[in-house]
Amino acid sequence: MKRILIFCLSAIISSLFTSVYAQTMEKPNFIVIMADDLGYGDLGIYGSNLIKTPNLDRMAQQGALLNSFYSSANVCTAARGGLLTGKYPIRLDIVSDVARPNNNVHLADDELSLAEALKPMGYQTALFGKWHLGSRLEWSPLTQGFDEFFGVLHSNDMTPFELYRQDLVIEEPVDQSTLTERYTQEALRFIETHQDKPFFLYMPHTFPHVPLYVSNQFSGQSEAGVYGDVVETIDWSVGEILRTLERLNLTENTLVVFTSDNGPWFEGSPGPYRDRKGSSWEGGQRVPFIAQWQGQIPHGVVSDEPAMNIDIFPTFLNLAGIELPSERVIDGKDIFPVLKNEAPSPHDALFLFNQNRIAGVRSGPWKLVVETHYRGAVPSFDNANSYYAPYGLLFNLERDPSETYSYTREYPEKASELRNYIIDGQKKLSSRVLENMWNRP
Repeated sequence: MKRILIFCLSAIISSLFTSVYAQTMEKPNFIVIMADDLGYGDLGIYGSNLIKTPNLDRMAQQGALLNSFYSSANVCTAARGGLLTGKYPIRLDIVSDVARPNNNVHLADDELSLAEALKPMGYQTALFGKWHLGSRLEWSPLTQGFDEFFGVLHSNDMTPFELYRQDLVIEEPVDQSTLTERYTQEALRFIETHQDKPFFLYMPHTFPHVPLYVSNQFSGQSEAGVYGDVVETIDWSVGEILRTLERLNLTENTLVVFTSDNGPWFEGSPGPYRDRKGSSWEGGQRVPFIAQWQGQIPHGVVSDEPAMNIDIFPTFLNLAGIELPSERVIDGKDIFPVLKNEAPSPHDALFLFNQNRIAGVRSGPWKLVVETHYRGAVPSFDNANSYYAPYGLLFNLERDPSETYSYTREYPEKASELRNYIIDGQKKLSSRVLENMWNRP
């Protein structure tokens, strides 16, 4: 009788274990690959003739390509905060400057990162690359839900520039010529090691942020100089990851996303769009976005629906079967239906910032710009002294993607509608942002 009881208990335990294991295996893997200062026009699939990106081009052909995807900021630190929390960076208090070794800018301990949100569901998490959300060990990825960290804490034009494995410095000065290859090696090892468990792999590359370095393997291969060589190295890295997923039969259980943190800096191409990194014009915040998930995202989806990197957080959580935290404000929306070409953008409006001020808003094909940088100043277009008062500059991005001609005079009702989005959004985001902007006639 005792033997029968033990057998039954063993069978029950085995059944429960199998059930739990099966549920764990059903959770999709997530990989986010983010280039640093890569322009919209720097990939072949987005129109580059000088830089060859066959792996990213093929990834887009086998998945979804978004033409109206925005970073949540026009500089590095804030953009990363938006992606990892699903919030506009203004809510995170990281918009006064980028994280530097000599300042205190960092992601607060009480913020919930994407890695922290996934871990309770059994996800293994890793970050290989540039963190840039705090330049001290007490603010490193290891304190924000990442099990593994191999990379650097900030940009490669800052000192000291040290390479970490977990919480130990393993190299200083850093041999930057092989950084992309080494990040890739770590990523392949991580995927191999955790192929039987759900994982979240975040690869925020150091490049093509300047200064630029490239290994002998890729040097001189591009028609766009060292910048092009660096981008083609990143494309090689993407190919290595995708081939590893194929070899391990993980393509049908892994969503891979590629994007950039903001527009190009002094080199690189914003494509047909206006201006560059640091601005709220399209060239500053409209970035590449490619997503691939075999069997889930149809091949060849191309969408002009507006979306933003704050949408990655809720999209991943929903796909993992995790409820969004009710105690936190999440600005992002689930865009998986957009990636499957089954629904329009879930956003009525998306806000574009200059530090702590909303400088523009995108709604459907329309964009209203109320502030920009010009010759060291920050002129506003919506005050009583502006030629464009009282609304700002209104652009139809379908007709005029380069933001060349304003339609404010022709469509004042539309301009007023978008300005109201800005005013309402400003009030909801932070009263501090109202300091100098909206107490105008």
